[in-house]
Amino acid sequence: MAHADHDQHGRHGDDAPHAHTGHAGHSHDGAVDWAAMVALLEAEAELNSPAYARALAWLAEDVTEPGLIVDAGSGPGVIACLFAETFPGARVVAADGSAPLLEHARARAARQGVADRFDTIVGELPYSLKELEYPADLLWASRSLHHLGDQRAGLAAFGARLAPGGTLAVLEGGLRPRYLPRDIGFGRPGLQARLDAVQEDRFARMRAELPGAAAVTEDWPALLGAAGLKHTGTRSFLLDVPAPLPERARAFVVSALTRTREVFAEDLDAEDRATFDRLLDPTDPGSVHLRPDVFALAAHTVHRAVRPA
Repeated sequence: MAHADHDQHGRHGDDAPHAHTGHAGHSHDGAVDWAAMVALLEAEAELNSPAYARALAWLAEDVTEPGLIVDAGSGPGVIACLFAETFPGARVVAADGSAPLLEHARARAARQGVADRFDTIVGELPYSLKELEYPADLLWASRSLHHLGDQRAGLAAFGARLAPGGTLAVLEGGLRPRYLPRDIGFGRPGLQARLDAVQEDRFARMRAELPGAAAVTEDWPALLGAAGLKHTGTRSFLLDVPAPLPERARAFVVSALTRTREVFAEDLDAEDRATFDRLLDPTDPGSVHLRPDVFALAAHTVHRAVRPA
């Protein structure tokens, strides 16, 4: 897995395009070649960076001068580099299961001038975090936890890598992205809402097939408390890019919906597949390539907790 909101439950199917701007690296979902998707993962994270930056600023209100920050499920490193920018005195470690994605993370850190305090760890989460030289003052897990079969154990393992008084920030839940009006002028209205239901089913199947899968009520403050951490706040951060979209944002929407059409084609009926085909046809005036009403709207929910000193 890779970091992709990802995923945005991470609000995505396990291989949906919006699936994770932060992912753990597990061989069980090897059907997804995250390295091949690096451009889409980077574009998604960059589009959502304003919301992530506000989330990091919120964390900075309570986390002062951290020595070590870990991004558990970093993917290509967009958010890890945001941490390096937000906390200029911190060492940042990007951890992911994909070595090629971590190569992109290191290259990004070099371009942004933070390579001297930027490291990577490759391996399956949470076990790879045992390689940390010393405990983290802040550990960020963005839609990586839900790729662990036992999320309770995953939270406990993340908490164990914190220094006393250290903060764990878990991005899970929120609202799936919206790019189109409910009624786009052709096909049945509500295409994205129907896709939500398909993705929820795919997500449930993915969770059920994980090694050691354990069902939990996704009450994150309660789960954090059960892991021995003190919940200190939950906030949601809005991404709101109104129409007309800038060209880079529009290009991402085209790529994301193309990926969605590829992944979920068999789960959609013939009419919805035909609607997708029109939306993705660059010669069709109603396509996302050309229509003026394409937007980007999403919500990212972060749960913050502290390891008792």
